[in-house]
Amino acid sequence: MIETSIVADLRGRLGEYLEAVTGQEVDVEHFGVLPGSTAQESWQVKAKVGEAAQSFVLRRDPPIPPDDHPLPRDQEFRLIKAAHETGVRVPRPRWYCLEPLILDQPFFMMDYVEGIADGAQLVSLPELAEARTLLPGQMGEQLAKIHTIDRTQHKLDFLPQPRAGFSPAQETIANIRAMILKLGVHNPVFEFGLRWAERNAPKTDKTIVLHGDFQVGNLLVNKKGLAGILDWEYARLGDPLEDLAWPCLRAWRFGRGDLQLGGVGAREPFIQAYEQANGRAVDRNAVDYWEILGNLRRAVTCLVAANRRVSGGHASVERASLGRRSAEMQFEMLRLIGAGGQTDHV
Repeated sequence: MIETSIVADLRGRLGEYLEAVTGQEVDVEHFGVLPGSTAQESWQVKAKVGEAAQSFVLRRDPPIPPDDHPLPRDQEFRLIKAAHETGVRVPRPRWYCLEPLILDQPFFMMDYVEGIADGAQLVSLPELAEARTLLPGQMGEQLAKIHTIDRTQHKLDFLPQPRAGFSPAQETIANIRAMILKLGVHNPVFEFGLRWAERNAPKTDKTIVLHGDFQVGNLLVNKKGLAGILDWEYARLGDPLEDLAWPCLRAWRFGRGDLQLGGVGAREPFIQAYEQANGRAVDRNAVDYWEILGNLRRAVTCLVAANRRVSGGHASVERASLGRRSAEMQFEMLRLIGAGGQTDHV
């Protein structure tokens, strides 16, 4: 089969690359796609390096780049390296390569960590019941540590940030408006949500490094709980409360709508763990705001993903199915506004 011959060719080239960077004889015994991330390709690599058996994960740019402009592989690698040096629970980064002749697209490699990185399994598997009780505290502690990453020390000046004169909330609203305009969608729910967001935007003292997509679908979990934080390609500078609100969106509960924190627990223990590790009090009303705005952003990005499939830009059935999820996010946004998370109304 053509696919098998392509993978075999890539495996051979990867072996030559590993021999060059390790200075040892390398036999790549397995090279296969991992399920999970939709923005970038993830491959598991099992290799004998010298006399040692080692396992890695390789992250490679897809042939067709996403519409939402994630970080390129070398920048994601540098950020993960900064997180690792800060003590964040991430797989150990190894090498990155921008030379297209190696694997056709830029890629980087990191150590393989055993665990499950599938939100639907994470919230339902009986063997992870104890891990689910530990996750709210572990997630809060690790997110607080992410928010201490020193962007100056680690030279992370490439991270996207709000434009001059824009607060993080205003920048997010502007980005949502741009996506809606590009889609050509006229939706009164979107307009209502945007006007509400503009009128209720919180002030932000300073911007810090955000993971940008901190939710249970991007966590690696084993029986002891949180084993690794994955998928850093949407990192940016912004309001830390946006990162706190994002894992609480209904979109990330994987069928457990009663558990606000990603289908594994309540929001409050997560925020309290963050506060204890961070040393600063968290404004719950501001977290409410970012959850509402997050639902609006997710509602629009679901349509963006579905439109890409319908227009022929991407053949993924998963992306096409996201179109129907937009209505769920719109309803959730309206429900939260009606519940009185903020008092000012359009």
